[in-house]
Amino acid sequence: MFDIRKIQEQVIFSAIKAASNDETATKIVYGEHGLFSSEDNAAWVKATMNRLENHFDRSTVKQIRMNCQCGYGMDEKLAFVKELVASSSNLEEFACQDRAKAAGLSYTKGELYLQFPFCPCPMLADVDKLDTDAWCQCTTGYSKVLFEKAFGCEVGVELLKSIKMGDNICLMKIIPRDSIWK
Repeated sequence: MFDIRKIQEQVIFSAIKAASNDETATKIVYGEHGLFSSEDNAAWVKATMNRLENHFDRSTVKQIRMNCQCGYGMDEKLAFVKELVASSSNLEEFACQDRAKAAGLSYTKGELYLQFPFCPCPMLADVDKLDTDAWCQCTTGYSKVLFEKAFGCEVGVELLKSIKMGDNICLMKIIPRDSIWK
């Protein structure tokens, strides 16, 4: 069976370990003596982010969380975005297709945005509100990987709004660093 908690524990552990070491990753993901492994998902998310943010600076926390994206459903989404790219000749045309709009893409003043009217993270289903956007940075990492593969260039992603931070939508700015259509 698909266990999102186990997957999240593994990807967070690996990302923290890559930025520090095994001992630090263990303490942050599972707490001292593994005490937090039995917490419900909402409590574990909040406690893990608190431990992460108390151990690393903001920039490192963001990079760790961006490296935590699980890749769930990536192949399907990648095929969809590649279809949109193939059927357009520029960024505005790409984002203004009906299928793109339905998927949450938009184009405003020369910039590409992706939004969700709901929180797409199953780990946050029971979380009313987060104190910081640290957990949400995994979705920026996911979007970065998705759009880099689809666009064939480096892509920056900025989290602008988060439902779990009290906003009415989740909103990211997608910033291609090179020309997509040559």
